[in-house]
Amino acid sequence: METSIFAVLVKQIYQSKLELFTTKTLRDMLGSKVSQAAFFSMLARLTRQNILQKLERDKYMLVSGRAHDFCIANFLYEPSYVSLEAALNFHGVLSQFPYEVASMTPRKPVTKTVDEKTYRYARIKRSLFWGYEPIQGFLIAQSEKALLDLLYLTSKGLAIVHTDELDISKLDKARFTLYAKKFPLMKGTDIL
Repeated sequence: METSIFAVLVKQIYQSKLELFTTKTLRDMLGSKVSQAAFFSMLARLTRQNILQKLERDKYMLVSGRAHDFCIANFLYEPSYVSLEAALNFHGVLSQFPYEVASMTPRKPVTKTVDEKTYRYARIKRSLFWGYEPIQGFLIAQSEKALLDLLYLTSKGLAIVHTDELDISKLDKARFTLYAKKFPLMKGTDIL
């Protein structure tokens, strides 16, 4: 019977159109059909058979789907949104491609590594946790907010801004000014 339930679970995984799963999501797909031990046995089988890849405790990715790095960043540590150099590069403001995916979170700062890719989460005050939008299935800072996040961290000695690598012509100056007024007084926000 466990083999038929396993086949049902595999079918549900593929039909869900999801690429990222928590153990709770997977458990909910089965309902109360199997015991806890049988469920974790199936979960181990899903990873052994290369259907799911374990990202970290209780978080999995569909191997055949290959989720976008920014989706993975949002999924690994919630709440968070992609920002800083990663968002600036995505929006075309920074030509250099960053080595890591940096995100902002109101939670404690943390760094995670998955498949040799580094995901860094910088802490920002909850009152500054805004200025992001959903694009292509992930949350990412608007370019003006990403630059302000970078300037904010720089003012705290936690980052460095290389202004010579920024194409500020791609920023909305009115939005940048409006957003800058919502930040605590920082040196360097007059770069526009």
